[in-house]
Amino acid sequence: MTQQHSILVVEDETSIASFVAAYLRNAGYTVRTASSAKSAIVELTGELPSLVILDLNLPDGDGVELCRRIRKSSDVPILMLTARDEDVDKIIGLEVGADDYMTKPFNPRELVARVKSVLRRAAPERRRSETQELRHGSLVINSGKREVLVGDDEIRLAPKEFDLLWELLDHRGIVLTRDQLLERVWGYTFAGDTRTVDVHVRQIRRKLGDASPIVTVWGVGYKVASERTPAAAG
Repeated sequence: MTQQHSILVVEDETSIASFVAAYLRNAGYTVRTASSAKSAIVELTGELPSLVILDLNLPDGDGVELCRRIRKSSDVPILMLTARDEDVDKIIGLEVGADDYMTKPFNPRELVARVKSVLRRAAPERRRSETQELRHGSLVINSGKREVLVGDDEIRLAPKEFDLLWELLDHRGIVLTRDQLLERVWGYTFAGDTRTVDVHVRQIRRKLGDASPIVTVWGVGYKVASERTPAAAG
C-alpha cells in the first residue's frame, strides 16, 4: 500500500519541491525533501526511503554524480528530473542507474503514475512470486537475490537493467516490442520513451559482454538468442 512507502524528493527549487510533495502526499505517500546533494546524503544515511526523486541540477553538485554514489551502496529506486529536454541528459541518468526520468515541466498525475509503477516493480513480494532462477549458457540470473552471474563473476546491474534482462529471458524465443517492454518493465507506455529501452539494452550488453543473450529484431524490438546462436549487438 502507498501508506507504507516514503519518498525523498531532492530538488533545490522550493516551489517545485512543494508542488511534488503535495501531490505525493495526496496519493498517500510519506514525503521528505532535500534541497542539496549534501542534505540528500544526510537523509539517505538515516532511514532509507522507498524511492528517490532526484533533480539533475543541484546547487552543490551534479544529480548524476549523486545517483552514481547512491548506486554504489543501494538499489533504492531513483526517478530523475531534468529541466533540459535533451536525450544526452536522460541517457546519462539512465546509464548511472536511474530507473526512470521526467523532463520539466511535467504533469503531476504522470509523476505519481510513474512513482507507483517503479515501486510496484521493486516490490519484494513481486520478486518472490517470480521463478527463482533463469539460466542461459554461462549466465545465471536469480530473482530472489537480485543477482546476475557470468560463470563465477557477479555482474552488477541497475534495477531496471535487471528487470529488463529478466523479462527477456523469461520470454525467450518471443520477440518483445519496445512498447511491450516499457509496459512490462516500467509499467507504462508514453510516446517517445522507447529510447529508454535501447539505453538499458546497450548497458546490459556492455556489462555482460559475450554472455549477453539479447538480439535486436530490427524494426520490432528485442528477443533472447538461443544458446547456440551468438547474440547480435545491433
